Amino acid sequence: MTVMNNLLILPVVLPLLGAIAIFLTRGRIQLHRAIAIVTVLTMLLFSIILLGYVKEGAIPVFSAGDWEIPYGIVFAADIFSALMLTVASIVATAVLLFSFKTMDEAREKYGYYAFFLLVMMGVNGSFLTGDIFNLYVFFEIMLICSYILLSLGSGKEQLRESFKFMVINMLSSTLFLVGVAFLYGVTGTLNLADLAVKVQAAQGEGFITVIAVLFLVVFGTKAAIFPLYFWLPDSYRVPHPAVSALFGGLLTKVGVYVLYRIFTLVFITDPGYTHTLLLVVAAATMVLGIIGAVFQMDMRKLLSYHIISQIGYMIMGLGIFTSSSLAAGVLFIIHNILVKGALFLVAGTVKHLTGTENLKELGGLLQVYPWLGIIFFFAGISLAGAPPFSGFFAKYSLMLAGLESGRYVIVAVSLGVSILTLFSMMKIFQYAFWGAAQDWYEQKSYGHLVAPAAVLVVLSVAMGLGAQWMYELSAAAGSQLLDPSIYIKAVLGA
Repeated sequence: MTVMNNLLILPVVLPLLGAIAIFLTRGRIQLHRAIAIVTVLTMLLFSIILLGYVKEGAIPVFSAGDWEIPYGIVFAADIFSALMLTVASIVATAVLLFSFKTMDEAREKYGYYAFFLLVMMGVNGSFLTGDIFNLYVFFEIMLICSYILLSLGSGKEQLRESFKFMVINMLSSTLFLVGVAFLYGVTGTLNLADLAVKVQAAQGEGFITVIAVLFLVVFGTKAAIFPLYFWLPDSYRVPHPAVSALFGGLLTKVGVYVLYRIFTLVFITDPGYTHTLLLVVAAATMVLGIIGAVFQMDMRKLLSYHIISQIGYMIMGLGIFTSSSLAAGVLFIIHNILVKGALFLVAGTVKHLTGTENLKELGGLLQVYPWLGIIFFFAGISLAGAPPFSGFFAKYSLMLAGLESGRYVIVAVSLGVSILTLFSMMKIFQYAFWGAAQDWYEQKSYGHLVAPAAVLVVLSVAMGLGAQWMYELSAAAGSQLLDPSIYIKAVLGA
């Protein structure tokens, strides 16, 4: 076993140890901040090293206690996993730096940084686990800590939305366990690679398809796809802006990641049905998400509906189910995590500086806070798909993959939704940033607030200017996803 195999557990262990250290030093907020940022930066450094290691095709595997696979706890990292780990750590770093400048002392005192790290533990574990039951465990860690972050502050709206968020995800988690039980009953295993082998050999293809649809409901709820997205817009609008940025950038993408993983590895026995269903869901998610966004006048709620719409693009790449569409889907996920994180950080900065996110109450922010307006403009047009930003190349690759496979309807839908996305971004810019400044604005120092969002936007530009390199990396990830034997051989050694 190589050194990298043994280190694969670091992205899970480090945030756990950091959270424990924070709980043991209660009340020492400056120390908590230091622990949190050192932990996240270490995770980022390791993720970059891991990405460099796996991009040549190696898939490191770690088996806890050196148990024989498929028994015991298994972690594995391919290019897709490493990319997700890296971009998650980047966004977590940006959100953490924003938190240092905006988070109130009461939330910090009651464990904000510890629960932040535990959320990251769940996120990282979900990306790395090679076992579907441990995937459930990491999802629950992520979600339970999310409930706490959502409710910190104890506002009336927060408590209402955190209760709704909790109930819906508990129901989804119950279905998750039912699906796991069905899979185990059919195959006798929970290891993802072993499941992939045994599902292919299992009798009763129809029952496997039923289980696949059950898992689509489970992770579709967590990813907020149609018609399971209704819980998201208000839930992501009410917490502290830093928490909204973390949720908006990362949480739904973990659900999308799992859909990519299981519908390219395990549930590929009836793609004519399952992946066509994914395409229908993708189109509906795009359309209804953008319709919801167009009619909103609350900045964060509008951006929350955009999350739903953009999830549709990601599912589109999975539904087309070709090497080029999976590559484009991976590229789109990476792009969206960065840009959506930046947009929520800008919305949080607006809230911090003005006390409101109601577009009808704003106006002329560009005159008072010019850099804030510029950063929002660049992030907004990247989300809409304008060159030379990452959004253009991600959407172009998706549409090209759709045309190559003859999926003309979904391409037309995605193009129309892109136009409405641009319209809604310009709506925010017109109402919040354009025109004469409100006379009640106060000129405040804000460079330290917009810096994290600016870094994410710069990375979006870098992804656009380095599109060939990024696409090659995404294409390698897509090729691995389309050929499950690569992952199976690495994990099972067969």
